[in-house]
Amino acid sequence: KFLHTRFVGAKRFSVEGGDVIVPMLEKLMATGLKIGMEEIVIGMAHRGRLSILTNFMGKGYADIFSEFDGTAFDEIEGIDGDVKYHIGYSTEKKSANGNCTISLAFNPSHLEAVNPVALGMVRARQRVRQDTGKRKKVVSILIHGDSAFAGQGIVLETLQMSQLKGYTVGGTVHVIIDNQVGFTADTVDTRSSPYSSDVAKALLAPVIHVNGDDVEACVRAMDMAIRFRQEFGSDVVVNMICYRRYGHNESDEPAFTQPLMYKIIKDHPTLSEIYGQKLISEKITDQKSIEKMFQDRMDYLQKILEENRKNPAKLKFPPFEGMWKGLRRGEKKDFEKTVNTKTDMKTLKKVGEALTTYPKGFTPHPKIAKLIIEGRSHMMTGEKPVDWGTAELLACGSLILEGNSVRISGQDCGRGTFSHRHAVLYDVNTGEPYTPLKTLNHKQEYCVYDSLLSEYGVLGFEYGNSISDPTFLTIWEAQYGDFMNGAQIIIDQFITSGESKWMQMTGLVLSLPHGFEGSGPEHSSARLERFMQACAQENIQVCSLTTPAQYFHVLRRQIKRDFRKPLVLMSPKSLLRHPKVHSSLEDLASGSFQEILLDSKIQDYKNVEQFVFCTGKAFYDVDDARDKAGIKSDKIAVIRLEQLYPFPAAQIKNILNQSKKIRSITWVQEEPHNMGAHNTIAPWFEDVMKDVGLKDLRLNYIGRTSRASPATGSMRQHEKEQHEIIEKFLNLYK
Repeated sequence: KFLHTRFVGAKRFSVEGGDVIVPMLEKLMATGLKIGMEEIVIGMAHRGRLSILTNFMGKGYADIFSEFDGTAFDEIEGIDGDVKYHIGYSTEKKSANGNCTISLAFNPSHLEAVNPVALGMVRARQRVRQDTGKRKKVVSILIHGDSAFAGQGIVLETLQMSQLKGYTVGGTVHVIIDNQVGFTADTVDTRSSPYSSDVAKALLAPVIHVNGDDVEACVRAMDMAIRFRQEFGSDVVVNMICYRRYGHNESDEPAFTQPLMYKIIKDHPTLSEIYGQKLISEKITDQKSIEKMFQDRMDYLQKILEENRKNPAKLKFPPFEGMWKGLRRGEKKDFEKTVNTKTDMKTLKKVGEALTTYPKGFTPHPKIAKLIIEGRSHMMTGEKPVDWGTAELLACGSLILEGNSVRISGQDCGRGTFSHRHAVLYDVNTGEPYTPLKTLNHKQEYCVYDSLLSEYGVLGFEYGNSISDPTFLTIWEAQYGDFMNGAQIIIDQFITSGESKWMQMTGLVLSLPHGFEGSGPEHSSARLERFMQACAQENIQVCSLTTPAQYFHVLRRQIKRDFRKPLVLMSPKSLLRHPKVHSSLEDLASGSFQEILLDSKIQDYKNVEQFVFCTGKAFYDVDDARDKAGIKSDKIAVIRLEQLYPFPAAQIKNILNQSKKIRSITWVQEEPHNMGAHNTIAPWFEDVMKDVGLKDLRLNYIGRTSRASPATGSMRQHEKEQHEIIEKFLNLYK
C-alpha cells in the first residue's frame, strides 16, 4: 500500500491478492525448524518478492526505497546492478524455534530460470552442512506463477532432477501463486489442463490445492507440505488459488483484456480485510485496533522514507564469508600475472597409479584395459606422451590430493562423448561402476554425474552449485559444443552477467566440444562468437587450447587463484587423438598456463615479416600444411592464441616488439567470417598494432566466408572449404 501511493506507477509486481504467501513462509520456517531444518533457499519470480524480502527476510525498508529512488548502486564500483525485483538477499532470522539461515536467489526476468539455480545452491549448502545423506537441514522453496509453472519447460527439467543421484536435494516445496491470469492472457490460452500444477503429476508429487483468501487453510497447507518433504524426501506442491489485484505491473491496465474478472476484483475485499473481520467476529480484536495498526505502519514507513532521502542507503552485497573467505573480486591486472599451477612429480605418479589400477575381482572391458589403462601406464612411465583425457584426470586428481573437490556433469560425461575420459569404469561381468579418482583422498570428492538429457536445467544447477561453493572445481560438459544453445538463458542471464548485476561470482567451467571436421551444422561450432560478444569487464575467460598441458594448467588455475571467474573452453574433438597433441609429464609438473604459444619453428623473431595468429584446431591445420609443403621459413611465425579473453595484449605486444620487419598480421580461423573470434578481436589486435608502431596495418583474415549456418553438411564441400583456407595460408609464403 505504501509503495503504491509513494511511487505511483513504479513497477513492483505487487503481492496483493496473494498476500498469504508471507504467513505461509513463516509457518514453513516455524514447523521446519522443529523437524531438522536449519536453512532455507528460495527461488521465486517477481510477484511478491519485495514483500517477502522485507516482511519475511527482514531486508531494510531504506534499502528498498533507495532502489526505487535509483540511488542504491551509486557507490559500487564495477557493478551495474539490476532492478529491485531481481535482487537476492541472505539473512539469519531468529525465531522461537531457533535461528534459520534464509537465502533468496538473484534471478532475471526469464520465467522459472532460477529453479535449477536455487536447487544447485541447496545442493552446495547441504555439502557445507554435511547433510548429503538425509538432506533435511537445507530446504529448497520454489515459488511459481501459474502460467509459468504450466508453460515453461525448465519446470519439468527441474522436477526430473529431483530424484537423480547427481541432482537430488531431498525434495522441494513448490508454491504456485495461482492468480488465474498470465501477463494479459486467460488460463484457457496458457494451459491444457484444469490446474497449472498438473505438470507435477509426472513426478507423482502430492498437490495441495488451497484458497488464497483462507489464510488459516493456506498456513495449514504449508505445514503439511514441509512435514511431507522432511518425512519422504520428495517434492510437494501447494497450489494456492488467488487473484492479482493490479495488472502485471502497476502501470498496466488489466481491464483491457479481463474486464469481467477485474470488475469482480475491484469490489473484492483484501485478505487483511477478510481476516480482520474474522478476528473481529471472534472478539480477538476490534476495527479501531486494526486501523491503528495499519496507520502506525504507514507512518513508520513514511518516516524511514523521509530519512532515507536525506541520507540514502547504499546497496550492500554480502561480505565474503564462509566458503568464500580468503577470496576476492578479480581485477583486470590479475590477468597479467602468471599463476603457479605446478605440482610435483610424486603427486602426478600417485594419481597415475590410481588411474592404471583397479580392485581385485574387477574386470574392465578389454578395449579399456588395452587402450586406456595400459596406455595410461605408458604415459606415467614416460614411454608415451600424455594425451588430453589423461591430462584432465591428472589435473583433477592433483587438486583432490591437494585438498580440493571436483564435480563434473553432463550427458554421458563419465565416459566422455568421444570416449576419451573414462573417469568411470564398468565391470563387464556385473556392470558395477568404479571411479579410480575416488580412491585418492576420502576427505575430498570426485563427482562425475551423467546428467539427464538437459542443458538448460543442468547448467543452471551447476551455476547455483558453483556460486555457493567455490572450493569445488565445477565443470559442465556439453555433449557437443552447440548444445549450449539449449542453455543460452543460463549463459546470458547468469554466467556472463551475474557478477556485474549481482556480484555473484563463479568459477564454473564450460567444456564445449568445438571444431570444423565435416560433421555438419549441429556438431561443429560451440558458437565461439556468442561468448566473444559477451566479453567485457573481465567477466569471463574464453580459451581454445591446443595441448594437454595447457588444459591441465588452466583447470588448476581455476582453483589456485584467489578469485573466481567462469571459464569457457572450446574443447577439442579430433585433437583428443591427434598425433601432435601431446605433452610430457614434465610439462604438467613444472609448466604453467601460457596465454599465447609461440612458433616452435622460429628461433629468433627479429627476422619475422609476417605474423599469423590462430586458435584451437586451426593451428594444427596450418601447421600440418606447412610440414607437408616442406616449408622452413623464419619469415612467417604462426602464434597460437590460447586465451582469447581476457585478451593477452601484453604478451602479443612483447612478441611483436621483437621484430622490426613486420609487414602483415593475419588471423586464421576455421569458422565463417561472421562467426568465430575474428570480428571481436580485430579491433583489439589493431589497438595493439598501434601501440607497437604498426598503425598503418590492419588485421588480415583467412577463413570461411560469412554464412547463415555454421557449417556445411557435405563432407566434400567441407574438404573443399578447408583446402581453400590452407591454400590462402600457404600463399603467404609466396
